[in-house]
Amino acid sequence: MFKRKLQALDFADPNKFDIQDDNQFRSLILWLEDQKIRHYKIEDRASLRNAGSNDQWNAALHEYLSVLNCPYRTDNRRSVLDWLLGYAVRLEYGDNVEEFSNITPEKFLERQSQSNGQSSNPLENLDFNDPQFKAGVTSLSMMLKIPPHDNHLEMLKAICLLVSEKFSPHAISAIAQSAKDENELIPLDQTALGFEAGDMIMTEVAKILRLLHIRDLRDLQTKINAAIVAVQAITANPKTDSRLGKVGR
Repeated sequence: MFKRKLQALDFADPNKFDIQDDNQFRSLILWLEDQKIRHYKIEDRASLRNAGSNDQWNAALHEYLSVLNCPYRTDNRRSVLDWLLGYAVRLEYGDNVEEFSNITPEKFLERQSQSNGQSSNPLENLDFNDPQFKAGVTSLSMMLKIPPHDNHLEMLKAICLLVSEKFSPHAISAIAQSAKDENELIPLDQTALGFEAGDMIMTEVAKILRLLHIRDLRDLQTKINAAIVAVQAITANPKTDSRLGKVGR
């Protein structure tokens, strides 16, 4: 009975609405006021939102229907709801009269067929040749300091590789750990040199040189690991079914 009007108002899952369910009925009345009718001020809607017992709810609903000049009583639930839905549809049409006046049965069927054929993949809904999309790719590549390329899709692939490498959870945790390690102070008196230089000052200098050498080795290992990841990303030859086409080599 109410399905078509609920669909016209973009109500979520109208097929499952049960008018005999008190909670669903109350929620729908409140949803209509919050989203479509909007007769009350926000603070005045508390009477509909916070009504606890049935008596409190019926009193709040009776007052609400009186304000809207609804001709039906609260005990006639179906008539009340049908009237409120019709009232909400009229308000919705009044707010968007130009949009709805241009709708024809042919346009409705065309839009419905398009919506039924939409893919769940959001990339399928993108126009990769749109000028705004190309400008966005160029702007993003400049932000990431990626060299320009004549083909914006090639730049997009480079952006994907860079983001997956530099901003993956593993990369972020590695950077955080590296920053933590850099802030760690190693007391020289707790550092074992392995030999004695014969002089306390020379021993301390030798310890410092060894620690600097270890740091350089760790930095070199980090760069080697990054190079290996970059090579693996290039040779992995990833594919995608979206209109982006071929990704990889």
